[in-house]
Amino acid sequence: MAYSRLLLLLIGGICSVHAGPTDFWYNHPVRRNMVKEIVGLREDMVACVGADTLHSPVQLPCVMVHATEWANKTLQQKSAEVVEALRMFRDGVQVTKNHSTSECQTSLLEKLQRHITNYVAIVRWLQIQSGAVTPPPPSPQSCSSVNSTSEVLKQYGNLLRGKLERLAIDFRDEAPEWGQRSTAAEGPSS
Repeated sequence: MAYSRLLLLLIGGICSVHAGPTDFWYNHPVRRNMVKEIVGLREDMVACVGADTLHSPVQLPCVMVHATEWANKTLQQKSAEVVEALRMFRDGVQVTKNHSTSECQTSLLEKLQRHITNYVAIVRWLQIQSGAVTPPPPSPQSCSSVNSTSEVLKQYGNLLRGKLERLAIDFRDEAPEWGQRSTAAEGPSS
Protein backbone atom coordinates (compact mmCIF):
# COMPACT_ATOMS: atom_id res chain seq x y z
CA MET A 1 0.00 0.00 0.00
CA ALA A 2 2.82 2.40 0.85
CA TYR A 3 4.47 1.68 -2.51
CA SER A 4 1.30 2.54 -4.42
CA ARG A 5 1.02 5.87 -2.55
CA LEU A 6 4.65 6.64 -3.31
CA LEU A 7 4.08 5.81 -6.96
CA LEU A 8 1.05 8.11 -7.08
CA LEU A 9 3.07 10.92 -5.49
CA LEU A 10 5.85 10.45 -8.02
CA ILE A 11 3.45 10.42 -10.96
CA GLY A 12 1.72 13.54 -9.63
CA GLY A 13 5.07 15.28 -9.25
CA ILE A 14 6.18 14.34 -12.73
CA CYS A 15 2.91 15.52 -14.29
CA SER A 16 3.11 18.88 -12.55
CA VAL A 17 6.73 19.49 -13.58
CA HIS A 18 6.44 18.79 -17.31
CA ALA A 19 4.45 21.18 -19.44
CA GLY A 20 2.46 20.20 -22.48
CA PRO A 21 2.88 21.87 -25.87
CA THR A 22 -0.14 24.12 -25.27
CA ASP A 23 1.43 25.33 -22.04
CA PHE A 24 4.60 26.12 -23.94
CA TRP A 25 2.87 28.26 -26.57
CA TYR A 26 0.45 30.07 -24.26
CA ASN A 27 2.47 30.43 -21.04
CA HIS A 28 5.56 32.66 -21.08
CA PRO A 29 6.94 31.37 -17.74
CA VAL A 30 6.99 27.82 -19.13
CA ARG A 31 9.01 29.00 -22.14
CA ARG A 32 11.31 31.04 -19.91
CA ASN A 33 11.99 27.99 -17.69
CA MET A 34 12.90 25.90 -20.72
CA VAL A 35 15.32 28.59 -21.91
CA LYS A 36 16.89 28.63 -18.44
CA GLU A 37 18.05 25.05 -19.07
CA ILE A 38 20.79 26.58 -21.24
CA VAL A 39 22.31 28.01 -18.05
CA GLY A 40 22.70 24.44 -16.80
CA LEU A 41 24.45 23.50 -20.02
CA ARG A 42 26.83 26.45 -19.60
CA GLU A 43 27.57 25.34 -16.04
CA ASP A 44 28.23 21.79 -17.27
CA MET A 45 30.59 23.21 -19.89
CA VAL A 46 32.58 25.16 -17.28
CA ALA A 47 32.94 22.00 -15.19
CA CYS A 48 34.21 20.10 -18.24
CA VAL A 49 37.87 20.89 -18.93
CA GLY A 50 38.41 21.82 -22.58
CA ALA A 51 34.71 21.63 -23.49
CA ASP A 52 34.61 25.13 -24.95
CA THR A 53 36.96 24.27 -27.82
CA LEU A 54 35.21 22.24 -30.50
CA HIS A 55 37.20 19.98 -32.84
CA SER A 56 35.11 20.94 -35.85
CA PRO A 57 33.23 24.18 -36.53
CA VAL A 58 29.48 24.47 -36.10
CA GLN A 59 27.60 26.30 -38.84
CA LEU A 60 25.16 28.65 -37.13
CA PRO A 61 21.95 30.00 -38.65
CA CYS A 62 21.10 33.68 -38.60
CA VAL A 63 19.32 34.22 -35.30
CA MET A 64 18.81 37.98 -35.38
CA VAL A 65 15.22 39.11 -35.86
CA HIS A 66 14.62 41.89 -38.34
CA ALA A 67 11.31 43.28 -37.08
CA THR A 68 10.02 44.56 -40.41
CA GLU A 69 10.83 41.35 -42.28
CA TRP A 70 9.36 39.24 -39.47
CA ALA A 71 6.12 41.24 -39.44
CA ASN A 72 5.66 40.65 -43.18
CA LYS A 73 5.91 36.85 -42.90
CA THR A 74 3.01 34.48 -42.44
CA LEU A 75 2.81 32.25 -39.37
CA GLN A 76 3.70 29.33 -41.65
CA GLN A 77 6.84 31.08 -42.90
CA LYS A 78 7.86 32.02 -39.36
CA SER A 79 7.42 28.51 -37.99
CA ALA A 80 9.28 27.01 -40.97
CA GLU A 81 12.14 29.48 -40.43
CA VAL A 82 12.40 28.56 -36.75
CA VAL A 83 12.30 24.81 -37.46
CA GLU A 84 15.02 25.12 -40.10
CA ALA A 85 17.23 27.21 -37.78
CA LEU A 86 16.79 24.64 -35.01
CA ARG A 87 17.64 21.84 -37.43
CA MET A 88 20.79 23.66 -38.50
CA PHE A 89 21.84 23.89 -34.84
CA ARG A 90 20.99 20.23 -34.26
CA ASP A 91 22.85 19.02 -37.34
CA GLY A 92 25.90 21.15 -36.52
CA VAL A 93 26.01 19.83 -32.98
CA GLN A 94 25.67 16.26 -34.28
CA VAL A 95 28.65 16.63 -36.61
CA THR A 96 30.75 18.23 -33.89
CA LYS A 97 29.72 15.59 -31.35
CA ASN A 98 30.87 12.88 -33.75
CA HIS A 99 34.34 14.47 -33.86
CA SER A 100 34.63 15.04 -30.12
CA THR A 101 37.36 13.12 -28.33
CA SER A 102 36.35 14.15 -24.81
CA GLU A 103 33.72 12.07 -23.03
CA CYS A 104 32.67 15.11 -21.02
CA GLN A 105 32.28 17.27 -24.14
CA THR A 106 30.40 14.50 -25.94
CA SER A 107 27.96 14.25 -23.03
CA LEU A 108 27.44 18.02 -23.05
CA LEU A 109 26.80 18.04 -26.80
CA GLU A 110 24.34 15.14 -26.45
CA LYS A 111 22.38 17.14 -23.86
CA LEU A 112 22.34 20.15 -26.17
CA GLN A 113 21.25 18.00 -29.08
CA ARG A 114 18.33 16.56 -27.03
CA HIS A 115 17.35 20.09 -25.99
CA ILE A 116 17.31 21.23 -29.62
CA THR A 117 15.38 18.12 -30.72
CA ASN A 118 12.72 18.90 -28.08
CA TYR A 119 12.27 22.37 -29.54
CA VAL A 120 12.03 20.99 -33.08
CA ALA A 121 9.24 18.68 -31.86
CA ILE A 122 7.42 21.55 -30.11
CA VAL A 123 7.49 23.77 -33.20
CA ARG A 124 6.49 20.87 -35.46
CA TRP A 125 3.57 20.19 -33.09
CA LEU A 126 2.50 23.82 -33.55
CA GLN A 127 2.73 23.48 -37.31
CA ILE A 128 0.58 20.35 -37.31
CA GLN A 129 -2.00 21.68 -34.85
CA SER A 130 -2.37 25.01 -36.65
CA GLY A 131 -2.33 23.51 -40.13
CA ALA A 132 0.85 25.46 -40.83
CA VAL A 133 2.81 22.54 -42.28
CA THR A 134 4.47 23.75 -45.43
CA PRO A 135 7.34 22.44 -47.47
CA PRO A 136 10.61 23.44 -45.85
CA PRO A 137 12.06 26.70 -47.09
CA PRO A 138 15.44 26.72 -48.74
CA SER A 139 18.20 25.80 -46.32
CA PRO A 140 18.64 28.52 -43.74
CA GLN A 141 21.41 30.96 -44.33
CA SER A 142 24.50 30.30 -42.28
CA CYS A 143 25.61 33.50 -40.59
CA SER A 144 28.69 32.17 -38.88
CA SER A 145 30.86 29.18 -38.17
CA VAL A 146 32.29 28.80 -34.67
CA ASN A 147 34.59 26.46 -32.77
CA SER A 148 33.35 27.50 -29.34
CA THR A 149 30.69 25.71 -27.31
CA SER A 150 29.96 28.90 -25.37
CA GLU A 151 29.29 30.77 -28.64
CA VAL A 152 27.02 27.97 -29.87
CA LEU A 153 25.06 28.16 -26.59
CA LYS A 154 24.91 31.95 -26.77
CA GLN A 155 23.55 31.97 -30.32
CA TYR A 156 21.14 29.13 -29.54
CA GLY A 157 19.82 31.13 -26.58
CA ASN A 158 19.43 34.14 -28.87
CA LEU A 159 17.33 32.04 -31.25
CA LEU A 160 15.09 30.86 -28.40
CA ARG A 161 14.67 34.33 -26.89
CA GLY A 162 14.29 35.96 -30.30
CA LYS A 163 12.58 34.15 -33.15
CA LEU A 164 11.05 31.35 -31.09
CA GLU A 165 9.61 33.77 -28.52
CA ARG A 166 8.23 36.02 -31.27
CA LEU A 167 6.70 32.97 -32.95
CA ALA A 168 4.97 32.07 -29.68
CA ILE A 169 3.61 35.60 -29.29
CA ASP A 170 2.44 35.72 -32.91
CA PHE A 171 0.77 32.32 -32.61
CA ARG A 172 -0.94 33.29 -29.36
CA ASP A 173 -2.16 36.56 -30.90
CA GLU A 174 -3.43 34.89 -34.08
CA ALA A 175 -5.14 31.96 -32.36
CA PRO A 176 -6.06 32.84 -28.76
CA GLU A 177 -9.26 30.77 -28.87
CA TRP A 178 -7.30 27.73 -30.08
CA GLY A 179 -5.20 27.79 -26.91
CA GLN A 180 -8.29 28.02 -24.73
CA ARG A 181 -9.93 25.15 -26.63
CA SER A 182 -6.78 22.98 -26.38
CA THR A 183 -6.31 23.75 -22.69
CA ALA A 184 -9.94 22.82 -21.99
CA ALA A 185 -9.54 19.57 -23.96
CA GLU A 186 -6.37 18.66 -22.05
CA GLY A 187 -8.11 19.28 -18.74
CA PRO A 188 -6.80 21.17 -15.76
CA SER A 189 -3.08 20.93 -15.13
CA SER A 190 -1.84 19.65 -11.79
